[in-house]
Amino acid sequence: MDFGAVLQTNPPSARTVQLAKLAEEHGFSHVWTFDSHLLWQEPYVIYSKILAETRKVIVGPMVTNPATRDWTVTASTYATLNEMYGNRTICGIGRGDSAVRVTNGAPTTLKSLRESIHVIRELANSRSVEYNGATLQFPWSTGSKLDVWVAAYGPLALKLTGEVGDGFILQMADLDVAEWMIKTVRNAAEAAGRDPMAVKFCVAAPMYIGDDIEHMRDQCRWFGGMVGNHVADIVSKYGTDSAVPKALTDYIKGREGYDYNEHGRAGNTHADFVPDEIVDRFCVMGTADQHIEKLKALKELGVDQFAGYLQHDNKEETLRVYGETVIPALSEHIVAKA
Repeated sequence: MDFGAVLQTNPPSARTVQLAKLAEEHGFSHVWTFDSHLLWQEPYVIYSKILAETRKVIVGPMVTNPATRDWTVTASTYATLNEMYGNRTICGIGRGDSAVRVTNGAPTTLKSLRESIHVIRELANSRSVEYNGATLQFPWSTGSKLDVWVAAYGPLALKLTGEVGDGFILQMADLDVAEWMIKTVRNAAEAAGRDPMAVKFCVAAPMYIGDDIEHMRDQCRWFGGMVGNHVADIVSKYGTDSAVPKALTDYIKGREGYDYNEHGRAGNTHADFVPDEIVDRFCVMGTADQHIEKLKALKELGVDQFAGYLQHDNKEETLRVYGETVIPALSEHIVAKA
């Protein structure tokens, strides 16, 4: 299992770079960031600094969207970073949440998402592509490599992921939901004539090492509020009696709006509706042994990477314990099964 750290690009940018370097020192293979250009600093600028000051870590957004930037600009950014630092980027992409809603916009259609994935991936892999009636290719790009991993929750978005995604990003660590979504994506991949095992699976959720459960819940409750925005879209489209697991849809009944100015922040007052049970199910909290137990269960379901959000007050200690205890234990787990 690979491990990623998910950061917010809050100023000072040097702090983001510092945490990225610390993550690499502790054995994390990926550094992801939020991507909302109004709420936080521009991530792609900071990626360049991170890549310059690290050796192997792979960087990318969790997640970008088709609406914020022209797709060719996004692809050019990846191809440029890859030329500068040697194919150490990855693209996480979804329909759009905070980046579009904060401007009173809406998530893009699945059709736009599908098309953007194709255009970004082809151009960023130094290949030609049809775009707006023209055949385009970066004449300066050779040998660039980029995988595109899709963040999804709803049935049609999961189907799209299986059909075209190099990977699937599930933003929660609920075991029951993960099992259902992984199966759904794999079935879609197989139906599309793809190798279902070739699609990588990433579970992304807050990781907090500690022993004060009430404090950890309060620090991570924001995540249930963030996920609730996507769940609300699903319920609006499919109702409460769809194939989506009840664990994912029932908890938002008490939701009364959301302030994106508090998006992804510990202490978010718009996440008070999220019950303790959901925080426990969606996040990875507790002692190192408790983290290892849950991550092993996710690994058994087919999860290839766990990406831990660090939007809380115990960042450095959590990274340290992962590096010294959790990551080695999961590596030993994999060896033991071989």
